[in-house]
Amino acid sequence: MMRPTLRAVLCFSLSVPLALLIVSVWGRYWYFSLYFPSMVLAFMAADIARALPDRALHAELYPPELLYVGHSADVTLKLSSDDYGRQLMFQALLEQTGPADAPLSVLGMMQGGRLELRLGITARRRGKLTIDALWLRWRAPLGLIEIRRRQPIGASINIVLNIRNVKESALQFLDDNTEYGVKSQSLRGEGSEFEDICEYQQGMDYRLIDWKRSARHRKILCKQFRQERNHHIVLGFDTGRLMLEQVDDISKLDHAVLAGLMLGWVSLRNGDLLGGCGFDARFRSFFKPDKGMQHFARFQRFTSELAYRTDETNFTLALAELNSRLKTRSLVILFTEFVDMISAELLIESLQWMTRRHVIIFVTMSDPVLMRLRDAPPRNFGLLAEAVIADDFLRERAIVLERISRLGIHCLDVPARGISTALINRYLLIKRRGLI
Repeated sequence: MMRPTLRAVLCFSLSVPLALLIVSVWGRYWYFSLYFPSMVLAFMAADIARALPDRALHAELYPPELLYVGHSADVTLKLSSDDYGRQLMFQALLEQTGPADAPLSVLGMMQGGRLELRLGITARRRGKLTIDALWLRWRAPLGLIEIRRRQPIGASINIVLNIRNVKESALQFLDDNTEYGVKSQSLRGEGSEFEDICEYQQGMDYRLIDWKRSARHRKILCKQFRQERNHHIVLGFDTGRLMLEQVDDISKLDHAVLAGLMLGWVSLRNGDLLGGCGFDARFRSFFKPDKGMQHFARFQRFTSELAYRTDETNFTLALAELNSRLKTRSLVILFTEFVDMISAELLIESLQWMTRRHVIIFVTMSDPVLMRLRDAPPRNFGLLAEAVIADDFLRERAIVLERISRLGIHCLDVPARGISTALINRYLLIKRRGLI
């Protein structure tokens, strides 16, 4: 599609007053008034003849296969024209639909009939990004004519969570020394299932001494235990509107899914059964617990299908449905969020019923905005008012978490970046104490 540029419009507009001046002053020579507009039109026609035609331009687009949430990737665009050797400035823009930032145009100079451009794409949420078309724009040599081209593409890019380092990061938690330091620790004596009797050595827990057997054998003997396996680990993901808040350029739901994937890898390597569910206004999905490392790929597909929703979370319905589906005692990890004490009342009431059968870890992400407002120096009255309001919200949040912890629930309220480490350490601690 060809269209005149602003330069051409200005040149033609300037010729009109000049033509009117000639007609009004030298009326006998009125035909000279047509020379200037005709000259502009002639230059525009010459510019069209020297311009790179649309049919002579070849464009090839190479999008990436995958795009990770919170990361950027480049879409490579190669332009070529064998019949045009002049230098030419191109502007490229992607027409896209999906959970990504608005596209930015890129400029590049073609030399020798070849040009390679890289158009950046930044994803913010999971889903599928579709590149509908490619827009190109270039000008003729005189800059009087602009040529625009829309080339349909129809390419799709899957936006997934970056789990490339999940396995590597999770392997460090399988070491027995990760939580307690560099000294050698043994799994024996840490669980609740009896295994053997051994002679007491310095450093063992005095509570493990079997005094009856020690008196019979006339030496101090200790009981040894081993960690139990085949526990049911169920990850509950709140997909309501509060989990859509962006923290470190990633939604809270995606932070929860990343932490769940890392915990799932560790729990499967420890021999436990891994399951999950998604809920908001109603109970959306349930993934039955299963064991084996081959189960991790299926769990990963389950988490990728958790949709973003703007509904208010109904904790009563969701937790009641989850409690009815769990037939055995399980470790339930709830990734959720709340705003104030009023919205948390139903949550606390629903958690009371679950604590009678299951061990629960209640996971929330601390709000960096509120903490920043509270800790900001009160340079003026407005900042002081913001600090007071932020402190009120944080105090109410601490009260709710204290009430939940008094029910015997393990509460984690940590920054989004440290949620994976804190969650896995709490999971290992619960297993060591034999609480499941």
